Amino acid sequence: MNNAAASDTVSIIAANLPYLRRYARALTGSQETGDNYAAATLEAILADAATLAGEMPAKVALFHAFHTVWGTAGAPLGEPDTRLSGRAQDHMAALTPNTREALMLHAIEGFSFAEIGQIMETDAEEASELVAIAKREMANSIAGSVLIIEDEAIIAMDIETIVMEMGHRVTGIAPTRRAAVDLASRERPDLILADIQLADNSSGIDAVNDILAQFDDIPVIFITAFPERLLTGKRPEPAFLITKPYVEDQVRSAVSQAMFFSSTETLVA
Repeated sequence: MNNAAASDTVSIIAANLPYLRRYARALTGSQETGDNYAAATLEAILADAATLAGEMPAKVALFHAFHTVWGTAGAPLGEPDTRLSGRAQDHMAALTPNTREALMLHAIEGFSFAEIGQIMETDAEEASELVAIAKREMANSIAGSVLIIEDEAIIAMDIETIVMEMGHRVTGIAPTRRAAVDLASRERPDLILADIQLADNSSGIDAVNDILAQFDDIPVIFITAFPERLLTGKRPEPAFLITKPYVEDQVRSAVSQAMFFSSTETLVA
């Protein structure tokens, strides 16, 4: 590999690595396992730069390389990081094979059906059908209550509408850390949707940590314009992370997965 090619490869990897790690972590149900397979993918690419030099767009080729490495290993799941991760892995076994991968690639990572076909080595029509099946299966998840932590009123109202149209109930909208903790204390939510930077310069991350100190095993979806700040590998990372500006399908997919994977007897139908 010449210096120019090596530089291009490093730039492509650096730009897309946070998103590959996000995908790998959610796919395997474990941050450690996801990172291990992301690292194995990078090693395979560095050993053969031609992996990113074909006709596929660079990001598509990177995710295709990951699927090749992960699939060759038998598409394993990792040792769950938490009880939520353990439940997620149990529920994965009930899903139609390949559907969750296709849904995540489409709704969270933003790939087209044609690109998903390239990544998963199928065609666009099959990729579209896999996504449709996943949406139907996720739609059967148990409905629950949702706390929204968001300081921008228009965004909060939009998220509230999406969540309610899915059949869930919103316990409240909190623009600050203190308001979020107060709302959660009054009624334990089944799911938290949280921005990171709040109105009074408080942190949505701190608000979530305060709430989780009171209640165990509430799934959390973070919505942020800066996902790379949470995808550093230096600390436990969220399983569900949506990038602003988001599209409705991303929110629906993340909420459906979070509710499906954490559903328990305490959720209200």
